[in-house]
Amino acid sequence: MRLPDWHSRLSDYIDAVRQTPFAYGSHDCALFAAGAVEAITGVDPSLELRGKYKTLMGGLRQLKKLGFADHGEFAASLFEEVHPSHAQIGDIASIDLGGGAIALGVVQGSRIFVLRPDVQGMATVDLLTASKAFRV
Repeated sequence: MRLPDWHSRLSDYIDAVRQTPFAYGSHDCALFAAGAVEAITGVDPSLELRGKYKTLMGGLRQLKKLGFADHGEFAASLFEEVHPSHAQIGDIASIDLGGGAIALGVVQGSRIFVLRPDVQGMATVDLLTASKAFRV
């Protein structure tokens, strides 16, 4: 359930983390998306994962302990899947990076805010590059 002031809370969150460096376990794509969910709903779906890993493989091991193959499967367990063309501001998008790897981002209109380890701060990609989207 979205909070009444979710839009301003999401904007404040995005502004606060815009230049934060990528760091597995504290500010990676999955935790960035979870932070947006917390801004929108008041609930952090990844609270038990924060700070418990320092690499992608470590994060995947933590998710496997919870019964999930990856962060996309974890998102799918929490939210209704919608076609990316129906995603709305604040929804979570899954982007296929190739080779079975995915990234999670936050929908912002026709763009998706994403974090990448090779870029300082966040970047955006076109909404229709998403392979899946999840309604928050």
